[in-house]
Amino acid sequence: MLKSEGFFPHKKNAKGTTIIYSRKHPTAKFVRVVIDSGIDSKTNKVVGKVGVKLCFINRQKGWREITTEIFTTNTGLVKTIKAQEAAEKFVKSCKFCKAKKFKAKTGNTVCSNACWTAWAGKKKPGTKKKKTSQKKVTASTVKKAAKSSQRKAPRKSSQRKGQKNLQRFSQEILPGDLVTIEEFIGDEVTTDYTGTVLGIVQKVKGKFVIAVWTANTAQVPEWLLPTTNQYEANALKSYRFKVLSRKVEWIKVT
Repeated sequence: MLKSEGFFPHKKNAKGTTIIYSRKHPTAKFVRVVIDSGIDSKTNKVVGKVGVKLCFINRQKGWREITTEIFTTNTGLVKTIKAQEAAEKFVKSCKFCKAKKFKAKTGNTVCSNACWTAWAGKKKPGTKKKKTSQKKVTASTVKKAAKSSQRKAPRKSSQRKGQKNLQRFSQEILPGDLVTIEEFIGDEVTTDYTGTVLGIVQKVKGKFVIAVWTANTAQVPEWLLPTTNQYEANALKSYRFKVLSRKVEWIKVT
């Protein structure tokens, strides 16, 4: 099946003994779709799941992983390949050399070509450091700050009002679904993040959904990303899943 899709086997696997296949990305230059077949090259036996990821080939012919590897089964392989190819447009590019960025071992997202090394450490002559002024702290300013903090009484939270009347909604989300997120208040969508946030559902257990986020150019904090296939329509701003790979709607359950 891989050969019919244009993939060819590699002679070596630098990270293991399984057979690696790859092909050029249909639209992006220097990007390859890489598949770990999970088949041992010596015994031809299946020793693991099939993994799909995208790699960028830099100027030194080094391969840099630009998307998170997604593991799938033989039946879901074609769908996962298309999802990874679509994820390429969400990977950030270097503003200097236009190469794709990847997550280094340090945890930082950097240019695949490491183009910053060309000018690292070089500063323009004659530049001077700006002086920063600090305000003096006196006894009178400390007393004023203490008085103002005492005057501010803590406000009681009104978030629990009307919780008994909250409406709950549910949606069918399946492993392999290509998803993004929606920001909502009550039952009204305030922001649709299609085109800036992209993920692939890896596992669904009950109401809990485990998704691998391949792109987040909107810089939404990870702890705000949705984790269930349900939500309650309340007056607070929150986030919910939006399935892109198929048509599915939210259904009111309570």
